[in-house]
Amino acid sequence: MFHGDRLASQRKSKRLTQEELAVKINLTKAAVSNYENGHSTPSNETLVAIADALDVDTDYLLGRTEVPREELLSSKPDLAEETTEYVIKELVEKYKIDLTDSNKRDTLEKMIKLVYEDL
Repeated sequence: MFHGDRLASQRKSKRLTQEELAVKINLTKAAVSNYENGHSTPSNETLVAIADALDVDTDYLLGRTEVPREELLSSKPDLAEETTEYVIKELVEKYKIDLTDSNKRDTLEKMIKLVYEDL
């Protein structure tokens, strides 16, 4: 279920007015107000746009997690390392990469770190 209170809180933490957020996501101020007050629920497409504009996960806005993305990442500094390991595992399984060669693993880690730096 969509949490309008979380939308309002995150909007305010980004120092955006309802109108400024509405412009960012191509809606009206009234639509944002209705979402925040629980009078209506955004479509999936709008939910993603809101999450992107406020830099939070859609799961946070839906009440499936208790912390916005930025807080989750900053509260767990080793997350990037864990994610790197997960991505390597997935790539190895999907593309049948043989990691007995340490150069291949190093190359994979460097590629993943380059992607992180671009985020």
